[in-house]
Amino acid sequence: MRSHVASVVRNAFLMMAGTLASRFLGLVREIITAAFFGASRQIDAFNIAYTLANLLRQLLAEGALSAAFVPIFSRSLQDDGRKRALSLARQAMGALLIAGTAVVCIGIAFSPALVALMAPGFDQEKTALAITLTRRLFPFLLIISLAALAMGVLNSLDSYFIPAVAPGVSNIVYILLLLLLAPRWGIGCLVVAVIAGGFSHMLLQWVWSARLGMTLTPEIPKRHDRDLRRMLALFFPYAAGLSLNQVNPVVSRMFGSFLQDGAISVLNYANRVIQLPLGLFVIAVSQAVLPELSRCVSRPDEFREIMRDSIRFALFIVFPVTVGLVLVSDEMIHLLFYRGAFSEWAWHATASSLALYSLGLPGMACTTVVMRGLYAKGLPREAMWVTLASVAGNLLLSFFLVRRFSFEGLAFATSAAFVLSGATGVFLLSRRMGSSIGVFRPGWTLKTGVALICMGFCILSLKRLFPYPIDGTGILRACWLLAVMVFGASVYAALTLLFRFQEWQWIRRALERKRKNADTSDTERSREE
Repeated sequence: MRSHVASVVRNAFLMMAGTLASRFLGLVREIITAAFFGASRQIDAFNIAYTLANLLRQLLAEGALSAAFVPIFSRSLQDDGRKRALSLARQAMGALLIAGTAVVCIGIAFSPALVALMAPGFDQEKTALAITLTRRLFPFLLIISLAALAMGVLNSLDSYFIPAVAPGVSNIVYILLLLLLAPRWGIGCLVVAVIAGGFSHMLLQWVWSARLGMTLTPEIPKRHDRDLRRMLALFFPYAAGLSLNQVNPVVSRMFGSFLQDGAISVLNYANRVIQLPLGLFVIAVSQAVLPELSRCVSRPDEFREIMRDSIRFALFIVFPVTVGLVLVSDEMIHLLFYRGAFSEWAWHATASSLALYSLGLPGMACTTVVMRGLYAKGLPREAMWVTLASVAGNLLLSFFLVRRFSFEGLAFATSAAFVLSGATGVFLLSRRMGSSIGVFRPGWTLKTGVALICMGFCILSLKRLFPYPIDGTGILRACWLLAVMVFGASVYAALTLLFRFQEWQWIRRALERKRKNADTSDTERSREE
């Protein structure tokens, strides 16, 4: 069973390698956007439009489509062969094209109502701009949905690097168009950049799927296809549940629309920074674990072990990231964003939002990985309860905290809601499995706590001895931040190695297996030559 965990870790590392470049480029794109537009009325309107257009990206690429498609496609590939699996994928693409086109048309027609719902506090000018940008951005939904299907096919074929790299290609296209068009077109250039980036994202994965023998040309869906019907039967409950989860960003922006100009923007910039560790570690582990869980769903003990170890591995990585981000958020935002139109108020506001968002990373890790377990088990009702817990918690906390703590209250409410949903997911999955998953055992929890406290103490001591060079050059400030991060990570790594954390063994086995596979490939290549 440990080989399965090593496989999850190895595949997660492949996704992390690709995601690192993608998320870094995503951060660069926000830095450049902030330099051009700052935390302004225009960028607030764009963020509302982009949130509406991006809802299905979260719902499909990281949600219902993967949940419904990957387990059934993986089993079909394993049991019925590639030809049957390819037919299923093509029918799914046909169904997605039909449904996606309908959603885009409906979204364009109802854009005024959607903007009014999401940003009721906007004045007439901001509302009009948000409606125009929303209508122009809606085709992005269909493009990114097709990319999500191709990602599911590639993940099922154990191809993780290209799907992780694809958003990086999208960000490169976005950055180039932004630099070229922003001085002349203003805020409207962002629409062109987003759609062109989404198309490149989709095209790269489609081409790679074709190279692996899975050319995703759409077919007319067959009503009597048993696997397609099962896929759709899973998709709609998951879509309903995960749609509720997408209420969280809507809630933050809805309350934020009543706050000062720029409030939505600072939350968005902080959220973009948090997406780097979230995508690099949490999403990578959760995407890698889904095919493994789908293959052992009928073996309860093995399923439980993979589930437990996957959550632990995600938390093992996310906990030190959380501590680091909380302690250096002010310095990080200053280095990344403080230039051009990005003011001192925007700097401190974004930094405090980032620190509060960071507190929710462990909850996000638990929620994301546990949801994959619920998907693999075919438990849409439990998945909906998890998302209901997140939405209800976020809505109630936002309502009570926004009046006193403004946008900082919204950031904290989001983090607390994810912690609540993670705890709910672990409880529900444990109950359906008949016994506890056993993630937070006393020994593991105590040793992790000691390592994190020591890490935090060392970072604070280093900051006091060598303060952040706020007036120094960009290179000097970057070196300071890198040194603090490396120092903190080294303390945590040393202590967890001293405590003999099992996670290090999984990492070693994953790397050894990767090296062995590379040596085998080199040997076969030499024989061919």
